[in-house]
Amino acid sequence: MTYFYRTLAVFWVLIEGVLAGPWSAWMPEHISAFEGTCVVIPCRFNYPDELRPSAVHGIWYFNSPYPKNYPPVVFKSRTNIVHESYVGRSRLLGELNFRNCTLQLSRLSPELTGKYYFRGDLGGYNQYTYPEHCNLEVINKPTIVSPPEVVEGTEVELRCVVPDNCPDMKPIITWMNYETLAERSVYAQVEEEGSTWSLISLLKFMPQRENHGRELGCKVTYANTTFEFDGYTTLDVKFPPRIVQANSSMDVIHGSDVVLICSVDSSPMALITWLREDEILHEDVAGNLTLHLENVTYLQDGIYTCMAENIYGKDNHSLALAVLYAPWKPVVNTSVVAVEGDPVSILCSSQSNPEPTITIFKEKKAMAMGVYQNQVALEFESVTHEDDGEYWCTAENQFGQRSTAFNLTIEFAPIILPDSKCTAARDTVKCICAAKSNPEAVITFELPTRNVTVNETDREFVYSQKTGYVVTSILTVQREVDSQLFIVCSARNHYGTKNQQLQFHHSNSLMWAKVGPVGAVVAFAILIAVVCYVSQTRKKKNTNESSSFMQTDNPPAVFSGDYRGPGNLEKSESKEICSLESH
Repeated sequence: MTYFYRTLAVFWVLIEGVLAGPWSAWMPEHISAFEGTCVVIPCRFNYPDELRPSAVHGIWYFNSPYPKNYPPVVFKSRTNIVHESYVGRSRLLGELNFRNCTLQLSRLSPELTGKYYFRGDLGGYNQYTYPEHCNLEVINKPTIVSPPEVVEGTEVELRCVVPDNCPDMKPIITWMNYETLAERSVYAQVEEEGSTWSLISLLKFMPQRENHGRELGCKVTYANTTFEFDGYTTLDVKFPPRIVQANSSMDVIHGSDVVLICSVDSSPMALITWLREDEILHEDVAGNLTLHLENVTYLQDGIYTCMAENIYGKDNHSLALAVLYAPWKPVVNTSVVAVEGDPVSILCSSQSNPEPTITIFKEKKAMAMGVYQNQVALEFESVTHEDDGEYWCTAENQFGQRSTAFNLTIEFAPIILPDSKCTAARDTVKCICAAKSNPEAVITFELPTRNVTVNETDREFVYSQKTGYVVTSILTVQREVDSQLFIVCSARNHYGTKNQQLQFHHSNSLMWAKVGPVGAVVAFAILIAVVCYVSQTRKKKNTNESSSFMQTDNPPAVFSGDYRGPGNLEKSESKEICSLESH
């Protein structure tokens, strides 16, 4: 208390020069105190020097400076009559004769909050209510002052401000809920402003994001009393975003619905953005952002990134979304046409996830295979005509299978097939020449001893048909076979010519091989031979024997009916039996 009054006396000396002159007064504009405690309102007044009153009196009014309004009397020096609210609560600490009007109020209650005016009474008409006044605020909690911004990682200072304007009661300040703050420390200091005093407790610490939203408090107590006043503040810590929840990389099946979640811890709220590669898919200022992908396809496969940003920093999280799907229809680089002997490479490719197993088949035989590869090559160092044909490329994984057909076409020189031969009867020779080639071969029959060449344009003697790469030509000659007769088959295309002398097979020996030596069958054969002899004798009488080559009745029809491929030349209609000759 001694310190309080000594400081107040020094203050009065300093302001005496300010108050010199006519009617004037000084007191703090604002002062506060806790409910139940006391407050001292410093006051100094002046009056004209020419007035030399024998005694100076004074009156303190509440909320009005005008006596005619009958304001409540707080203190009156002439009498002890005061308003009931101030009975036993107010007393004058100053000496009016020394122009000191300092007032003390005790046992404060909320209704005492208001304006206080001083009126000087020098006797007679020399009375004056000073317009200067003091605003008293009776409070019940301390004031916690936070800095404008509390940023993570930057030291911050909180101030618990407590009025200290009661010399009889000294406040004690204690911080609450601060024990886990990082790098904390507490200091105390006293501040004076306009003759009002405050006790201040300073709490310094290093804020962290975990402190955001935390409530801190300071408690004010007075020794030897039960008074306790609490004040609280909520920390608003600013910090950069941190992604606290997000999806990991995932595999999903084509056609599925996908939900990607990104939850962010930040203050203030961050701008959250979902991107695929560099494409912005969705963004919003929020605490979390969900990206919905419906009926996903392989086009949505890729790297997805959640990015969160505010003015204090940014964070991001990336994940890989792999869309699993069945292979696409395989693609073959081309249907290849090659010349026999050339090297050939055929590439078949497909796309799927996971990568497919690609197999190239020919007639159900695997020719090339690639496991977990997007492409496979079918390689031929030197193709042959046997490699010609239809191939299938098949791509498969656990989600499905797709196939594509392609052709490998080989161009090659003619090959005369083994079934090419001549069959001789008594006066008829039938020769077949079957040649395989690509492009189609032109077949001719040559009789070197007769210096005669016959090809398929001679429809009177030659019948031709084509099956695939095989051209079959059939020559029918009405001529008895002699020892000098031989026939050459020649097959030609622009890759080459193949000549081969056709071997003769006698049809009667073939017949005996089929019939066997059974007596009954032999007798039946002799009977047929007699019939055939009569028939042939009649036919010769009507035939021009001077010609070497005769047109048959209908060779194409005969052979188109009789011939059903090389190797079946021995099968003839019943009427041809008459042409057989026994030796």
